[in-house]
This record gives sequence, C-alpha cells and structure tokens, in this order.
Amino acid sequence: MSSPLASSSNLDGSDDTSPQQKQSKKPKYSRFTQQELPACKPLLTPGIVIGIFALVAVLFIPIGLVSLSASESVVEVIDRYDADCVPNNMHGKELDFIQNSSTNKTCTRRIIIPKTMKSPVHIYYELDNFYQNHRRYVKSRSDKQLLQPSKEAETKICAPEGNTPDGKPIVPCGLIAWSLFNDTYQFSINSGSIQVNKKNIAWASDRSHKFSKDVYPKNFQKGALIGGGKLNESIPLSEQEDLIVWMRTAALPTFRKLYGRIEKDLNANEEITVVIENNYNTYSFGGKKKLVLSTATWIGGKNNFLGVAYLTVGGLCLSLVLAFIVLYLFKPRTLGDPSYLSWNRNPSASTN
Repeated sequence: MSSPLASSSNLDGSDDTSPQQKQSKKPKYSRFTQQELPACKPLLTPGIVIGIFALVAVLFIPIGLVSLSASESVVEVIDRYDADCVPNNMHGKELDFIQNSSTNKTCTRRIIIPKTMKSPVHIYYELDNFYQNHRRYVKSRSDKQLLQPSKEAETKICAPEGNTPDGKPIVPCGLIAWSLFNDTYQFSINSGSIQVNKKNIAWASDRSHKFSKDVYPKNFQKGALIGGGKLNESIPLSEQEDLIVWMRTAALPTFRKLYGRIEKDLNANEEITVVIENNYNTYSFGGKKKLVLSTATWIGGKNNFLGVAYLTVGGLCLSLVLAFIVLYLFKPRTLGDPSYLSWNRNPSASTN
C-alpha cells in the first residue's frame, strides 16, 4: 500500500511536475497570428496613381453622359391637384370637405402634353409628407393572413385595424391596407375616352409570393374608422393590384406609385381632360397630391441623380489627374529617397 506521503506534491506545497508535463499557456506559433502570410503590397508610384484616377475618369464620364441623356429624353408631366380640387367656398375648410361623404368630389383638370409621349405612358400618383416608413405603420400588416386562408384570424399585429367592433377579423388587416389610396382618374382627348391599363402594375414576385389567390377581402373598411379605398370581396388579393402596389411601402415621405398605363402615343400640344375623384384625405396632415404622366427609357423614369453622380466622380478624378501631373512635372522627387524622412529633414530634433 502506498504511503500517504507519496504524492506528486512535496510537503512544502511545491510541484514536482516537470515543465514538459505542464500545459504551456503560450499560444502556438502561427503565420496568421504573426501576420506573416503572403500579402499584396502594391507600390503606389505617381504613374500608378495617375493611371488609376485616369481610368476611373475615362469610365465614369461617358457613363454619366449617357445616363443623363437618357434621363433628359424622358417626357414628364406633373399636375398638383389637391388644392385646386377644393371648391372656392371650402377653402380653409378642406378637412370638412374631404370628410363629408355628401359633397361632390369630382374635379376636372386639363393637361397640355409638351412633347410627343411614346406608349406606354405611365400614370403615377405622387404623395408628399406621407411617412409610409413609420415603424408602427410598416409593422401593421399580417403577411401570414395575406398568404393563407387558415390564418385570417391572426390580426394581433394589425391593431387597431385588426378586427371589427363585433370581433370579426378584417382581411387584409392593418393600417397599410386601411389607408389604401382611393383617388381615381379618367382620361379623354377631344371627348374620346382613353383606356387605362391597370394590369401588371404590381411586381410579379409580390403577386405570386406575398398575396394568395385563395384569400379574399372580408370585413374590409367595416371597422370603427373608415380609411381609404374599398376592395371588391369577389376578387382574390393576388388580383387586387392597386392594393399590392400600395402595400409595398415607400422609404421616403415623398413617393410615387404606379396607377396604370396608357397604351397609345400622346402627341405634342394635345390637351388631355382628366376627371378626378378627389377622395383621399391628405389635408389632415398637410400632404400634397400630384398626378404624373411619364414615359420611360432603359434607365427608368426621369432621374438626373445617377448621371450627375457619375459625372461628379469622373470630373473629380480627372481634376486629380491633372493636378498630379502638374505636381509631378514641376516638383518631382526621387522614389524612396530617405532624405524626405522626418528625422533626416530635422536631425537636431531627433537627437533631443
């Protein structure tokens, strides 16, 4: 039997374990931790720097010019109508006018086409000072309800527009659907009606993957408060494209949404008569409403920002190229000259 004194530790508490037996706390050597892996260390000579900036300028300036030219070729007509579509006797009482269901809200506008607009001519409505990006507004929807008929009762996240006063679920629920835009536009030229195509105005991915063909509106706009437009309860949500367009919320308080398309050319100087049903309430929050007619090019609608951004970056790079060339020609210096080091330029300061 072993003696109780036989142990790996001495009576004085010291450890006889050899250093080799102890596990070292020193980390293992690694080329990664020691930053010794092969790395690209480019030598930025004046020629390389000038060449890089010149390449960026050569690429960006033509792209900017082409983008700007495409944007300028878009023909766009904008008509703000929210103020003019209020009767003279209701000026200053716009909120009373829009909330009174018995008032006539039909408004006739005339638009002159400045240049020939090739089909299709896109019709947009533009809202200003409408914050669709508000956190509570964006969350006020039930995506499960929009996709599955069996989930129509999942309206908790949609409060206060989740259920009717008697407890029935609202489909689609939430503030986004509740505030659906409901102004309408009818177009005519020389008393001849112009058909507006409202098919395929929503994203195909939204129609296929976010709104089910088996879900139909129920109890919509039958809550305690009436919001915007109403929905046809005999048409599935996947075919309610005005709703689908509206429920793709905008990131900024001023935004446009596609209303439809005119599938015919509009000639220059033609006068279009637009009959507007001014139903949507923007007066309570100081918003603006505009009707927009626009053509499109490969770059989309009228937007000069992309072209100006490319030209700005390209012009800045070109300016730097010229500045570096002048500096290199009139004040060159030898590459890697140690005399430019701070301790060589001021040796007295380095010795103190």
